[in-house]
Amino acid sequence: MQLRFLISCTLALAGCAAPAPSPVPEGASGWTAKAGKTATRFMVAAANPLATDAGYRVLQRGGTALDAAIAVQMVLTLVEPQSSGIGGGAFLMHFDGGQPGKVQAWDGRETAPAAADERLFLDGQGKPLPFAQARTGGRAVATPGVVKMLEAAHRQHGRLPWADLFEPAITLAERGFAMSPRLHRQLQGETALQQDPLARAYFYKPDGEPHPVGHLMQNPALAAVLRLLATQGSDALHSGAVAEDLVARVQGHAVAGRLSAADLRSYAPKLREPICTPWRVVYRVCGFPPPSSGHLAVMQILGLLEQLPAAAQPSPLQAGVPNADWLHLYTEASRLAYADRALFVADPDFVSAPAGRWTSLLDPTYLQQRAALIGPRSMGTATAGQPAPTPVALAPMPEQPEHGTSHISVVDTQGRAVAMTTTIEAAFGARLMANGGNGLPGGFLLNNQMTDFSVTPFDAQGRPVANRIQPGKRPRSSMSPTLVFDSRDGRLLMTLGSPGGPVIIHFTAKTLIGTLQWGLNPQAAIDLPNFGSLNGPTLLEKGRFPAATLADLLERGHRVVEMELTSGLQAIQRTPAGWAGGADPRREGEVRGE
Repeated sequence: MQLRFLISCTLALAGCAAPAPSPVPEGASGWTAKAGKTATRFMVAAANPLATDAGYRVLQRGGTALDAAIAVQMVLTLVEPQSSGIGGGAFLMHFDGGQPGKVQAWDGRETAPAAADERLFLDGQGKPLPFAQARTGGRAVATPGVVKMLEAAHRQHGRLPWADLFEPAITLAERGFAMSPRLHRQLQGETALQQDPLARAYFYKPDGEPHPVGHLMQNPALAAVLRLLATQGSDALHSGAVAEDLVARVQGHAVAGRLSAADLRSYAPKLREPICTPWRVVYRVCGFPPPSSGHLAVMQILGLLEQLPAAAQPSPLQAGVPNADWLHLYTEASRLAYADRALFVADPDFVSAPAGRWTSLLDPTYLQQRAALIGPRSMGTATAGQPAPTPVALAPMPEQPEHGTSHISVVDTQGRAVAMTTTIEAAFGARLMANGGNGLPGGFLLNNQMTDFSVTPFDAQGRPVANRIQPGKRPRSSMSPTLVFDSRDGRLLMTLGSPGGPVIIHFTAKTLIGTLQWGLNPQAAIDLPNFGSLNGPTLLEKGRFPAATLADLLERGHRVVEMELTSGLQAIQRTPAGWAGGADPRREGEVRGE
């Protein structure tokens, strides 16, 4: 237990509990203070300066926001391989610069192989495997979708040639890039990755230690794969030699997976209808629909807070951080939202929305009923509501580790915008690397998205979990790429999002509240300490809140856990002069524009 936790427990023993397992996808890597940036014409924010630079140069050339996002993603595959890449998936929100009705939600989420079944992660006694065991190897790999999705979006919204957008990543892969402090630190704590021969040879020295910070990392295998994608399109990943190598590594692993060549060939991205929700009268917040739970949970939390009586709304900030009065209300609203998330949300091609529409979870009358459950003491653990007249015959999904991701936000000179959250699930995915079968050193990591499904398919009563494994299904996600508009004139106001597993929802909500409710600029809102609840303990970012705040929450019945909450927020907001942007000081991200 952490010292601060022990001290706070002495103040109110009845509110104490052992710290919960970390919900954070990747470990902390320090804090680097960052100054927010401003621009008048365009702006891009991404998780690594080299990726940001690639997007910036595309925008300089007159490329669209979508063009820039593609260039950024390809570079992230190389320089931030632990978080995203061509072996994974993504959700992309796109605005074409015209009326807000022109918002699109592009679904490049991975899919379960046709041969997968709901018992995939159960042992011989029908019990779920430990997560560390389930996530590693071929069994955890789902059909990747990010390249197919980006290609489909580029046909509609690209201006520069597809092949040109791969050049920054190809050049960096061939010439090499300096091992970053964050990548090095992630490798230091990693063991399973060394069991993969390709990954061990690429990331580690012969003595088993990761290459040092600043080491020139060259990846000729990835460069060769990217050249094929540049000239042949996404088919180069989903068929031919690259696909054959990918399937062979999944099926030939000691823990063999179900992914087949047919799964790769048949993958298709989906263009979904975004959910746009009014907030605070003047804002229209647009986010991703299921299989993402992100927008629904974010807007449930914000909507529940709006339903509370004005007299109950405390002044939120004290000494520059949220105070106990406000945190109590926020985390209680969070418990209600996460209870609904656990029961209802899954791939809409497999699960029906309550009352026939997902927005039933955001109806003001329903939120008013749910907000009435928030009292002066913590409810501890909330149960799901009933937005439809008939209760659903489903079991809530047990809490399990959920990982992530990286986020990209872009606005271009024509006012087009992208918010894209992209992932291979856990840090370093399935700890399995493919190289396209070209025999060159390096390669790209494969996702472990199968463990984003519920490893427990049914409850003790035999009721199915909505997010259980089914062939062709897309796992539930917390990714929350978000675009915000002025509801009065339709102008784009913000693009934002974050990695962070299930806590993405809180990172995104915090930034929306900080900017659009508390009047902070994007960088100041991102810098605020992180907080939330997954319908269990109240989570507070370690070392960021006064001891008095912890004591106050404990007295209200909260189980308080201080921990690293390593967000990777990127946000761009309209200003009278153009744009202001921020990147998370907890990671290596950078925002740049002109």
